[in-house]
Parts: sequence; C-alpha cells; structure tokens
Amino acid sequence: MTFIDVRDRYGITQLVFDAADDEALRSKARELGREYVIKVTGRVIERENKNPKLATGDIELKVSSLEVLNPAKLPPFTIEDDTDGGDDLRMKYRYLDLRRNPVRNNLILRHKLAQETRKYLDGQDFLEVETPVLIKSTPEGARDFVVPSRMNPGEFYALPQSPQTFKQLLMVAGFDRYFQIVKCFRDEDLRADRQPEFTQIDCEMAFVEQEDILQIFEGLIKHLFKAVKGIDLGDIPRMPYQQAMRLYGSDKPDLRFGMAFVELNSVLKGAGFPVFDQAELVVGIKAEGCAMYTRKQLDALTDFVKRPQIGASGLVYLRYNEDGTLKSSVDKFYTPQQLEQWAAAFNAKPGDLLLVMAGQTDKVRKQLCELRLEVAAQQGLRDKGTYSPLWVVDFPLLEWDEESGRYHAMHHPFTSPKPEDIPLLDSQPGEVRANAYDLVINGTEVGGGSIRIHDRPLQSLLFKHLGFSSEEAQKQFGFLLEAFTYGAPPHGGIAFGFDRLVSIFAELDSIRDVIAFPKNNSGRDVMIDSPATISDEQLAELAIATKRP
Repeated sequence: MTFIDVRDRYGITQLVFDAADDEALRSKARELGREYVIKVTGRVIERENKNPKLATGDIELKVSSLEVLNPAKLPPFTIEDDTDGGDDLRMKYRYLDLRRNPVRNNLILRHKLAQETRKYLDGQDFLEVETPVLIKSTPEGARDFVVPSRMNPGEFYALPQSPQTFKQLLMVAGFDRYFQIVKCFRDEDLRADRQPEFTQIDCEMAFVEQEDILQIFEGLIKHLFKAVKGIDLGDIPRMPYQQAMRLYGSDKPDLRFGMAFVELNSVLKGAGFPVFDQAELVVGIKAEGCAMYTRKQLDALTDFVKRPQIGASGLVYLRYNEDGTLKSSVDKFYTPQQLEQWAAAFNAKPGDLLLVMAGQTDKVRKQLCELRLEVAAQQGLRDKGTYSPLWVVDFPLLEWDEESGRYHAMHHPFTSPKPEDIPLLDSQPGEVRANAYDLVINGTEVGGGSIRIHDRPLQSLLFKHLGFSSEEAQKQFGFLLEAFTYGAPPHGGIAFGFDRLVSIFAELDSIRDVIAFPKNNSGRDVMIDSPATISDEQLAELAIATKRP
C-alpha cells in the first residue's frame, strides 16, 4: 500500500493506494513529487491508525482514480510548521510560505478580526466609507510616498498616511459615525511593528466627547477578544500620560508585570556619591526574587544600558540577600543604615534586587524603561498569552523638537487642546494638554485618537503655534479651514493599527507574518523585486528626470 498526504486550505487528508485493487494506479501514485497538484476520486473509509492531531485523522480516502493537474519543482524549503527556510528565502517565495499552517492561520485570524470589527461597528450604526488614495502631501508626520501626475506635469499626489482630513470632512458632511479598514502609507525606517504600507481601523464620530469615544471603542476591543479568543477583558484601566512617564518611563507601559519606578532623590542624594548628587533624577526598580543575580549577570545588565541605543553611563545595584544582609555596588558611600533606608523606599524584602540609574529626568526614565523590559523578559514576565490593556490619556498637545527649534504636534495638528488649557498656548505651550488618548496592550500602542478642533479660529491659532504662516496654512489645509466655516460639528475619533492588533492576537512580535505579502526591512518586496526602475519613456511622459545609480 502507498500513502500520500494531500493538503488544501482546510488541512491534510491521507490518501491510500492499494496494490490489491489497482497496481497500475499505485505505481502512478509512487511517481508523485512534493507539492504536485492532483485530482483524486475515491471512497472515504475509516482509518485504522487514527491521528488525533488532524481534523481528518479518523478517515482516509481510498483512491480509485488519480490525475496530475500540475507537477511541481522541489520547493526551496520544507513546507511544514517548523521550516528550514530563513526569512529572506521565505519572503522570496512567499506564495510557498503561505502554504504553511502558521502563516495561513495568521491570515485566517486576520480575516476573523476584520469581520468581527465590521460586525461590531455596524451594530453601533457606523457607516463604512472609502476615502481617496491619491491625495495631497502634508508637511506634518512621517515622509509621504508621492505619485507623479502625468496630466499635471511637475505636480504630485501623495499616498495617505491616514484618512485624517477626509474623515473630518465626512463629519462636516453629516455622516456622524464613519469607519474604514483602510490601507495607509508612511515612508519611514522599518522595524518589527512597521511596514511602509499598513492597515488601520479608522473611525470618527460627531457630537461626542472623549468619554463617548473611550466607551465605544473599549467595547470594540472587548468584543474582539471575546469573539475571537474567548477572553473577557473586563474594564480597561486609564492612566494619565504624566503618571505613565513617572512610573514606567513610557507612554505605552507594559502592565503585565510590576516594577514601577521609585524616585530616590530624597533617599540617595547628599551621601557624597557624585553620580547621584549631580543628577536631576535618581530612580530605580525592584526586581523581585532576583538577588541571586551573579556579578556576570549584573555586568551584562550594565553593558545593556550602556549600548548606544540606550545611552546610559552606568547602573547601580543593591542586593537584599536571603539572610537579610544588604550589598550594594556603592557600599563605600552609604552606611548600613542608609542602605536600609534605600531598601525601605522600595518596600524590598529578602531575595529582591534593586537597580538604580541617575541622570537628566526624561533621558533616565527612558533608559530605565528599557532596563525594566529587559529584566522582565529575562524573568519570563512578558507572556504573550497574557493581555494587559490600558488607556493612556491627557497627552501633551505639543512637543519641542530640538533639531527644528519649534513645537510639533504630538499627535497631529487637528488635535483639540483641553478647553481649560487654551489660555496657556501663548505663555506655556508645553504645558497644554490634549484631548487625546492611546490604547496600549502589553506595551504596544495599538490605537490612538483625539477630539478634533472643529472651528476655524482655534485651528488657525494652533497652526500659528506649530510654525505655519497664514499663507502656508491656507495652502496646505485651506480646504479644511473653509469646511469649518460651513457648520462643522464637534467630532473626534480613533485609529487602530490593525496589523499590530492581529500580531498581538497571534502572539507574535512582528507584523510581517500577519500580512499576506509584506516588505523586508529595506522596504523591498523581494518576491516581485519592487521597487524597480522604470523606462526612460515613462519618466519622460511624467516629466521626471532622475540620476541612475
């Protein structure tokens, strides 16, 4: 007897060819190669040696006829759950990679999330409206991808970084609840959770305040987790931006574990240790049960924070040994009584390890955030099957950019300031809070939005504080300012990174494996070899001159 597995989208089914029934048919079957496309006819029978790991493991097909529809070359890597193909090879032959169960299941998960999103939003009276892909380039945000216009020589469209202005115009038009699962484009450096083209769940509502948005879209996230993963999330907590930065050094804190920051200026300054005494902020974390870390492990953590990407100058530790003794890397500057005060500030107990850093406030918080995540990863505290969502609210409206010497919008230039903070725009612009909010899951920002500015005077005022002249604002956003003069309702919205959301549901670090045909880290599609040059004739038709590399 000869056995062959046939694979389709629905799984694997075993075929059996019995020489006692048809030796010629069995011989033909033995000539089949891997990945051949075949057509078989036969009778479904009960399988003697059942396979409980397969959905079809109780049956097999006893074949009576076989036709080869298309032979296949031997694939360049094994098409199995655990393949021997590296990333580059699998991306080149992505259509083969998509035959593997893990990748196919990710796309099935993506489909389910999209369908459940539409189901929930339709039930909340949202309308799905498509917006243009060829739009106008704007100066804020990431770099645009641009498209030359043949009919308008020397002029260019831009691909949308988001449908932001269009969804606001839909609110002006009276469509009070809009959504779109939409493709967006940003020409920026890539990493695991970024692609040059990505997908958003883009939403907007009219006649709402921040609380309305949070309630509706907390409902969406709860619905998705319940419908797709069978998980009841419960109410999602909220945290002001300033608190998130003070306790975790990040506006997207991972709350699957503790290790909140403890500020130590009053405890550790003044003992004659220059690193602490001269620092703007001394701050640390408690790694519970980590006092057993060896000197080699602690040196490795010090090397970790000294990496150029993090930029710290060093790391100080205090071990609270199981026998109750305290051992610090800066013992000569602190008495045993002072070390006890140090431990008390953390509510430490025997077996804990305290890790402390010092420096300029914003920088040292970001550095300690990286250390916190590294220690948590080493201790197995970042379980991908555990979900800890959080709303971060009350963001600053503006952030100072040293390079350009001016303020930039932290979210985008259409974000509304808190009404009570508007008077601070002239005197203390950095203190103005925005009506903005982000949804964070496991340390990843999966969604963000704001209540928008809906009247022309306030929008013009914000453009002024962002460095736009009235002429520049009119040129870039005149159509929106004009629309606001025709009765624009109060409105606000949110956009979720759909690829990121799917990757979190799939318990993956990268979004590439939840996208059917992704780009590599250089923004290339190695399967179709894109981007590519175009002919001189096409360039001439588009009135473009370029230097060939």
